[in-house]
Amino acid sequence: MSSAEIAAPRASDAMERLTLDFLAYLELERGLSRNTLEAYRSDLLQFAEFLRRGNLTAQAATHSDLSAFLGELGQGDEHHPPVAASTLARKVACLRSFYRHLRREEEITHDPTAELRGPRKPQRLPRVLSREDVARLLSAPRGNDPLALRDRALLELMYACGLRASEVVGLQIGDLDLDEAMLRTRGKGSKERLVPIGRRALSALAAYFRGGRSQLLGSSVEQAVFVNRRGGPLTRQGLYKVVQGHARRAGLQERMSPHTLRHSFATHLLAGGCDLRSLQEMLGHADLATTQVYTHLSAERLKDVYFSAHPRASR
Repeated sequence: MSSAEIAAPRASDAMERLTLDFLAYLELERGLSRNTLEAYRSDLLQFAEFLRRGNLTAQAATHSDLSAFLGELGQGDEHHPPVAASTLARKVACLRSFYRHLRREEEITHDPTAELRGPRKPQRLPRVLSREDVARLLSAPRGNDPLALRDRALLELMYACGLRASEVVGLQIGDLDLDEAMLRTRGKGSKERLVPIGRRALSALAAYFRGGRSQLLGSSVEQAVFVNRRGGPLTRQGLYKVVQGHARRAGLQERMSPHTLRHSFATHLLAGGCDLRSLQEMLGHADLATTQVYTHLSAERLKDVYFSAHPRASR
């Protein structure tokens, strides 16, 4: 057996150790989601296979090696189609984070990703409802049965506070302060933030607590604010079904998700004069650049209004 054949398993074992250590850091110290951790694990397994084929270690890989790895993915082969630009950009982000971690842990003295450039992702603006469409959606739950009361409170609160799906289903009774019209939620990375609750959402929540939630709970002592018909916590899948079901009833034909209400919340606040920093706080964005996408949405809305209203601007 050659020295290269002996070294390969050892290199593979070393890469596995580095990968597990990196993923543990992301989970325990950075608090990244399970989906992100799984995506990064898959990316690093793919990178490990590339290193194995070249008889390389992660520590010895150069900028040229990493560029070759990404080039292979971008070109594809007879067995694998080219990787989409968005996926390739995520792999670049994974490698950068991985090598920064190796540098911190003194596994390497140089960073081969320093000049690494991923593909520029085309910016796709999220879908936003008009105020009229929001009103139609929020009025879709009819009647005063427990599920209708729950769904009205659910939709009103999502639009009032711009909550993510995970934040809505994770909301606990103790997170609400209806007297102060505030709620506490935990976003990405388990970061807590306080968000004001609007008057109509407060009214819908009060009606739900008076006449809906207790009937759905039965003898259960569930602490989740929003519960299903069996008294257990509403799941993300259940939330999507609620939103999409009422969207169909409201005649909103395009595919909708809970995030559509979050995007609409942000865009309508900006259009009403909210500043970016305050919006960033309410959305729970770590980076202001993430919030700035909504300025583009507002600009698009202004253009639509201008070209439809100005007598000499018709396109």
